[in-house]
Amino acid sequence: MTTVASLLTPLYQVTPRDLPAATQADQQRLTHVVQVVTECCHLALRTPNLTMLCRKLDRYPEELLGFAYEGAGVGLAAIDTAFPWYSRTRQFTNEYATDYKYAIYLGAGMGLARVRRRPDRFIRRLRDDVFGWVVWDGVGFHQGLFGYRRHVQERHVPVGIGGFTLSVFDHGLGRAIWFGTGADVATAAATINAFPQPRRGDLWAGIGLASSYTGGADPAEIATLLGYAGAYADRVAEGAAVAAKNRHDPANASSHNHSAVEALCGADTTIVSQYANQALNELPTDGPEPAYGIWRSRLRHLNRGVAA
Repeated sequence: MTTVASLLTPLYQVTPRDLPAATQADQQRLTHVVQVVTECCHLALRTPNLTMLCRKLDRYPEELLGFAYEGAGVGLAAIDTAFPWYSRTRQFTNEYATDYKYAIYLGAGMGLARVRRRPDRFIRRLRDDVFGWVVWDGVGFHQGLFGYRRHVQERHVPVGIGGFTLSVFDHGLGRAIWFGTGADVATAAATINAFPQPRRGDLWAGIGLASSYTGGADPAEIATLLGYAGAYADRVAEGAAVAAKNRHDPANASSHNHSAVEALCGADTTIVSQYANQALNELPTDGPEPAYGIWRSRLRHLNRGVAA
């Protein structure tokens, strides 16, 4: 595994200069998150024992654990891609870190995008009919954050990405917009409004997740997101509900998560996370619409019910 680390680590180096200018300027929160993800990617590359990897990740402050496990997902996917006889991502997720599945899959998408690999085959290897799609969210985030001009400012759609795949890619791209605009609500809204109308809802969903999970703006500013989103307010709440679930399940909720979810969903993060988990019940996995898409759609309706 030492050889693996020496081969792959140079491909996964990130410095603040690699980030959009607004992320670098007065945004210690966002740059610190990127730093944690990068550090934990390197930990995963250097740590062959998965039990030991968990112990190292769990040394991070509780509020940052999701980002630590996301970074591990980057490194594990890098190993599985370079050495396809490994299945470390699936093993780690299923046996050691089930509550961090979403974060690990986001990281895996980033890891694949870093070496320009489409995730289709990798997703099949995860054997997860619902959340395997989240890998595409990670791809969208990576492409948006590290290719901000092309994918955000020029609104480029990667070749071969369309339909529901583009929707999930745009969830990640929306998260990258939150980072790339320095978590400035007005600038993020203007950036999304420059996209074609069919893509805006998914981008707003990404904003809802990033603002609620990562933070970066004060609660009063985050509360204005619904007004800026207008007709897409339910998509912002959808993203916030995903954040609530993925903060609450591993019990690493934060003060900014509580306030953001309350503002965007109209209910406490514990209640919203319960709704999000309830929405997973009886998801069809063999129909024409992906189960993950049905779950996300249910969150929009459930959040209306929660707010009421």
